Amino acid sequence: MGQASAGDRVDVFISYAGPDRPWAEWAAQQLERRGMSVELAAWDWGAGDNFVVRMNDALRRADQVLAMYSPAYFGDERFTTEEWTAVLAEPRDQRDRRRLVPVRVAQVTPPPILQALVFRDLFGLTEQQARQALLEAVTGPARPAGEVPFPAGPGSVSQASGGVRVPGSLPAVWNVRRRNPAFTGRGRELAGLRGRLCSGERALVQALQGIGGVGKTELAVEYAHLFGNEYDLVWWIDAERPELIGEQLAALASAAGWATGSTAAPVLADAVLSRLRREPGWLLVYDNAETVSAVADLIPDGTGHVVITSRSRQGSGVAAAPVEVDVLDRSASSRLVREIVPTLPVADADRLAAAVGHLPLALNQAAGLLAETRMTADEYLGELSANPVGLLGEGPTGRYPQSLAAVVTASMRHLTERDEAAGQLMRLVAVLAPEPVPLSWLTGPGAQTLPEPLATIAASTVARRRMLGRVAAFGLARIDTDTMQVHRLTQAVIAPTSTPEIGHVDRLLAAAAPDDQGDPALWTRWAILLPHLLVRATTTTNHALRSIAGNGLFYLLLRGEYRTARALAQDWHQQWRQAVGPDDPAVLMAAAQLANSHLQLGEYEPARRLHEDTLARRRRVFGDDHRDTLSSASNLAATLSAMGEHERACRLDEETLAGRRRVLGDDHPDTLISASNLAIELSELGEYERARRLEEDTFARRRQVLGDDHPDTLRSASNLANRLSELGEYERGRHLDEDTLARRRRVLGEDHPDTLTSASNLAIRPARLGQYEQARHLNEETLARQRRVLGEDHPDTLTSASNLAVRLAQLGEYERARRLEEDTLARRRRVLGDDHPDTLTSASNLAVRLAQ
Repeated sequence: MGQASAGDRVDVFISYAGPDRPWAEWAAQQLERRGMSVELAAWDWGAGDNFVVRMNDALRRADQVLAMYSPAYFGDERFTTEEWTAVLAEPRDQRDRRRLVPVRVAQVTPPPILQALVFRDLFGLTEQQARQALLEAVTGPARPAGEVPFPAGPGSVSQASGGVRVPGSLPAVWNVRRRNPAFTGRGRELAGLRGRLCSGERALVQALQGIGGVGKTELAVEYAHLFGNEYDLVWWIDAERPELIGEQLAALASAAGWATGSTAAPVLADAVLSRLRREPGWLLVYDNAETVSAVADLIPDGTGHVVITSRSRQGSGVAAAPVEVDVLDRSASSRLVREIVPTLPVADADRLAAAVGHLPLALNQAAGLLAETRMTADEYLGELSANPVGLLGEGPTGRYPQSLAAVVTASMRHLTERDEAAGQLMRLVAVLAPEPVPLSWLTGPGAQTLPEPLATIAASTVARRRMLGRVAAFGLARIDTDTMQVHRLTQAVIAPTSTPEIGHVDRLLAAAAPDDQGDPALWTRWAILLPHLLVRATTTTNHALRSIAGNGLFYLLLRGEYRTARALAQDWHQQWRQAVGPDDPAVLMAAAQLANSHLQLGEYEPARRLHEDTLARRRRVFGDDHRDTLSSASNLAATLSAMGEHERACRLDEETLAGRRRVLGDDHPDTLISASNLAIELSELGEYERARRLEEDTFARRRQVLGDDHPDTLRSASNLANRLSELGEYERGRHLDEDTLARRRRVLGEDHPDTLTSASNLAIRPARLGQYEQARHLNEETLARQRRVLGEDHPDTLTSASNLAVRLAQLGEYERARRLEEDTLARRRRVLGDDHPDTLTSASNLAVRLAQ
């Protein structure tokens, strides 16, 4: 019968985990040979299909679901769980028809809910025994028609001729080492590798590429064992030393019985390649080739399969499809640690895996050391932080022949001997963050900061790309079109040798900084730069880089990352102050941004103290009209305004605006900040018309100078909408609020504090137009977001809570309004104090609620 057409009933749907695909394909072929129709995802579902829809359809149409039990089958986050639970959930009359047919393809204990179902084992048997067990499981038991053969042990050589051997059996010509019992994860990579090799396309050479220690060899070993039954010949070749490959091909000829002992090795090697061009059903693995090109002449042009592992992406001369092998994901790396140290708590395994960056070599090394010494996870992590090079040089390394430190050190020595510029580049990036480094930094303004010969090499496109290719060839970094990235443990080994490059690193980062923190168009560049600034900020002695780091704090504040900015600013301010004193410009910048983060978080008193101290120091060091002094004055005025001291804030804003107009000009962005802040204070003091005129002028100037979507322009738009509403122009104010909210959502995101401010303001407008239900809905949604983003006690959150209480009262929900206003008043008293205007507003509102 074979494959059923889409929509037809099907006899058997095979439910399996990705690593068990060889068993699934073997079972499907055996069942089809018995005339049954079979649906198998690997055979019947194509690229672009919706996996969930196809699975649901297959379960609906199949008379039986063959469940292939294994540890992977019951693994977390596998669709197999949905498959077998869907069958169990069917009505009893359907389940009584033996819809779920379980077989085990590996040693595993099913979950308790499945333990009542009888299963058959297919593993550990000869092919004939496994075939009989499979057919009995699907069709029911039957007595053997002929003589029962003597059972062989698992891993024995199958004597079957023709067709596919039972999974787990090995071909007669085989030299692959034992598989790793702790191997885990990589299901997707294994399935993808098998699918591409069997795709029928001409490119049957697959090149596993990746940094040193990422597990390329282990993946190739697992593939050979997993799919060994599919081949008549599997031969492993150590390709690190090309001059020895001929001897290994000669050994293949001898093992296959293709040559006599008197034939010379070079002749045998040529004979092997010639024969493989004519023979089907073979797999060659060239392990640890320097490049794919290095073994290009040793790849038979036949119908077999070739897998190459290499740290390099260079592959000219052979049509090898590149397969990037990355570090393990979090769950797989944690499982690997616990396979080696079963007694280690899951939380400790997770921490250990994260600390070594999920690199398989480092995971094996760390877990092996814990198993040998009974060191605790905390002890290992402490030693990794204090002495990474020494620790990474420790064994045991399990199935890896060298420690990570030895691998990296040897690779760096060979790389530097071949290309000094490449060695300089690696020493540069070793002291940066383990995040992508833009290659444009090597050719942009920072090119002049590079040491020689790196500067000369980087200036030439061809020479630069060749240098990067050499870095990749030694497995020290991942090189993409636009970036390079080095694993954190590779950095840890190299960093102690980077002292001559430190000054160049700091100047390179300073040159890479964008000019404007407030322009959203440049925020992507700031996001790329910031992780590297974090690494260097507290250790650099470069004044320019400290100033750039201070600008990075301002960028975080503009993005609404207030808590992150506060933590960094506290750390940097403290360390810089100890290093260079309290009046250094970078220290004062850090102090200003720390105060601003306090302000944005509603921590007004520490913000005021710090702003007052910074302003006094800047006046003494720089003078009254220095740009930084004027910024401090503006910041202090904003803090006083937030604390309800509007008269003092207004006077300070007027002085600052006059100073900025005199020093910077009417249209400078800093001048416009002061103008907008002054408009707010005039409004708070009841001068609504003057406030509106000033904000309209500021809004127009900002649109012309900064553009319609700049955050400062949107701030003026929001403030102007408030001024219009204060003068009774509710409809115009609402339209401006709607436009501002839409722009802020697009530019800043749904949960940015400024976006939430616009949403909160917009919630007031419908109420003033009598649309209370619409206002309540907007208010509730905004309040929920502000509680999540800013916290329950943030002043903006409390403003939205107070506004919602008013909306509820307008809708007649007096009791709910009263409870909300009582809670808001209590919080405002605690956060803002009894005499703050917002606290007094809550007290007044509550009095109204109590009177209702």
